[in-house]
Amino acid sequence: MMEPGLYHLLFISAALFFIGVFGFFTRRNLITMLMSIELVLNSVNLNFIAFNKYLWPNRLDGLFFSIFVIAIAAAEAAVAIAIIINLYRSHQSIDVENAEEMKF
Repeated sequence: MMEPGLYHLLFISAALFFIGVFGFFTRRNLITMLMSIELVLNSVNLNFIAFNKYLWPNRLDGLFFSIFVIAIAAAEAAVAIAIIINLYRSHQSIDVENAEEMKF
């Protein structure tokens, strides 16, 4: 079986990144926006792993950075879901337009 090259991994990573950015800017639901941010972070993780494999194959720096990004993403998701639940309890909606009232 043929192993994917660096360009293949970078193409997949770029596709994930742009799908995440597109989803973040076009959706008005907070849950889908959170999922889009997770796609962007996963594309970053794929870049870390790909560059680590092809530039420094004997080192694990890319893996450690990816684990750090996954930990940060988990904490970010927990805080975001708590905010979304609080918004839903107070406004009965998770639409971004209703979240503007939280500023005041």
